Amino acid sequence: MVRKHTRRAAKAAFAVSLGVALLIGLLAAGAGAARTKAAAKPTIVLGTKNFTEEYILGQLYGQALQAKGFHVVYKGQFKSSELADIALRHNQIDFLPEYTGIIVLDLAKAKTFPKTAAATYRLAKKYEQKHGLTLLGRTPFVDSDTFTMLTKTAHKLGVKKISDMKKVKHFSYAGFPECKKRITCLLGLKNVYGLKQVKFVSLGSISVYTLLDKGQITGGDGFTTDPQQNQKKYTALKDDKHIFGFQNVAPVVSQKLLKGAEGTKLAQVCNKVSSLLTIKAMRAMDRAASVQHATPKQIANGFLMANGLK
Repeated sequence: MVRKHTRRAAKAAFAVSLGVALLIGLLAAGAGAARTKAAAKPTIVLGTKNFTEEYILGQLYGQALQAKGFHVVYKGQFKSSELADIALRHNQIDFLPEYTGIIVLDLAKAKTFPKTAAATYRLAKKYEQKHGLTLLGRTPFVDSDTFTMLTKTAHKLGVKKISDMKKVKHFSYAGFPECKKRITCLLGLKNVYGLKQVKFVSLGSISVYTLLDKGQITGGDGFTTDPQQNQKKYTALKDDKHIFGFQNVAPVVSQKLLKGAEGTKLAQVCNKVSSLLTIKAMRAMDRAASVQHATPKQIANGFLMANGLK
């Protein structure tokens, strides 16, 4: 099954790279069919967080559902999981692609780190069910935070794992503002690894990789699906105390949406999409956005068309 998904992901990555013009054409072709089927299905208010991978995920699930006749309204580009969680609880949205480890460690604030992806998923689902929500199936791919630095810097410092940074007298680490308050980011570096000598640099519009290239930081909060993680130029230190957790994606949905035959159909569609999202597929789609400047709509459409979901 993994090989089957890998072949499909490779096919999808090829479709994405064919060019923006083809993808626009495919998008236009699929839109009419989605509109004609929408009337009989419930409306889904789909939210995302405010970064490219989330936009792509939102379009993947949203377009797949529209192709099966569901009416999807895109609402909200939340700056953090905490804000998106509030929106879900207050019925402002009823569908959100979320990372399971973030749910467990940053929202539920679990006191111990789950040891497996399956255990993380179970705890995340338990948390959501307390609030009238639940999780659909999780993706094969994991997008975890990483302690990323230039490979030449890692060699110079003689570090291979995060705990090795204990011997470095002082260093800087860049991340988005919410990193300061998360056990899966700066708090974990300080409180779990004991790296009190770290100086935090808050990211704005400049990426962590640009800051690394310019020599302005020692390390930073990269992510495993970043295209740059494939380059030998960068090294992600081993998270030997597992603060970054298991970050598979699973849609958080209102339990009300899953009632009856239409709810069953909704779950089937989303679970099919999730099953195809391997690390290779997500890196290819993230790269299409960052390098080829394709839009999330175009990227998602190409992936879904390549996999027979539109």
